Amino acid sequence: MPNTPSPPGSNLPSPLPCLSGPLRKIARVRLPGKPPSSLWDVSIAEGRVASIDPHATQQGGQRMQNDTMDGENRLLASSLCHAHVHLDKCFLLQDPKYSDLQIESGDFQEAMDMTGKAKARFDQDDLLRRGRRLIEESISHGVTSMRAFVEVDGVVQFRCIVAGLKLKAEYQSRCQIQLCAFAQLPLFSGEDGGEEVRKLMGLAAAVDDIEVLGSTPYVEEDQTRQEANLHWITSLALTNRKHLDLHLDYFLEEHKPPLVWTAIDIVKQHSWSEKPGKQITLGHCTRLTRFTDREWQSLKERIGNLPVSFVGLPTSDLFMMRSSENVRGTLPVVELIQRHGLDAAVAINNVGNAFTPHGNCDPLSVASLGVGLYQAGTKQDTEILYTMNAFEFTRDQAHAMCTVHIEFNPPLFASAPAR
Repeated sequence: MPNTPSPPGSNLPSPLPCLSGPLRKIARVRLPGKPPSSLWDVSIAEGRVASIDPHATQQGGQRMQNDTMDGENRLLASSLCHAHVHLDKCFLLQDPKYSDLQIESGDFQEAMDMTGKAKARFDQDDLLRRGRRLIEESISHGVTSMRAFVEVDGVVQFRCIVAGLKLKAEYQSRCQIQLCAFAQLPLFSGEDGGEEVRKLMGLAAAVDDIEVLGSTPYVEEDQTRQEANLHWITSLALTNRKHLDLHLDYFLEEHKPPLVWTAIDIVKQHSWSEKPGKQITLGHCTRLTRFTDREWQSLKERIGNLPVSFVGLPTSDLFMMRSSENVRGTLPVVELIQRHGLDAAVAINNVGNAFTPHGNCDPLSVASLGVGLYQAGTKQDTEILYTMNAFEFTRDQAHAMCTVHIEFNPPLFASAPAR
């Protein structure tokens, strides 16, 4: 876009200028946690933030140095994180290659079927092209880290993994991509009882640059197989020293018992806490929207000292989850944090496919949606919604950092790369 000035009389700041040399200072910015009316200068040395000082008002007509960017009262904040995004099946609805695959009923089974047909056409050029678009758009919205899911099954084999590894290497200087080898299809159901998917997941788990393993227990045929899924993927993660990320309890029917209790018990049976350093993340969990305060408290007690985080995925959940009484549901993440003391986040999940035909790559758009969705309009609420998508001061506040498990040294700007 051309670097045009703001319209005369507009209160909007002008576009940021392009500097001819190295950036040494960002002047006149607002900072999180500081008085809203205060302005600050952020000095940069060797590509990192060196100091933060109160902005000294300049005399009229005095110009800023060539190595200084005028922030013009903008907010300068920490970078953002996708705690949960599917890298391989993004933008399918907008892509000419898949133009014949269009939504008709909009339900979960159709989404699974459409995605299965699309996956049969996946190739490296296609996966890299759509993956680059997702990463580039995410970076443009301030994202510098993400947990990216890449599927493994008998249809795609390792094509999604290979593309994910290439993109991880390609963007390593701009965005930290943590790959999750993900079994969307059953591990113990189907014609071969899930044997091929288990074999492929076992091979994927041995890849060093795959840091997370994930599965979807609710796609199994019955609870016995769901529990087998949980036992197997938990054991595989522990054996290979990987994080664990489960898509869990993706339904709303109150008469169907949630699997989360069993999942916590199974993880404990495998002595997860005795091998510290790896996180457990539970995504979707829409059935838990039916929980009472007492059930939430019981779940918190059941979790105990396990490193468990929840991720609400509202753009997908609101589209996919429906009931006969036209009820929608997604995890009440603000309430989970404020009232129940649990670790939680929101994330974009899918963009432009049959699971989520809408949405974009901006994590703060989901946070903004949360203001109305969770009736979270207080200053504290909005700070929580922001914190769930950003690197922040403390590990217990920053779910994204906990989920992706990226080392980050407080205070906020002490080691943040200058962009």
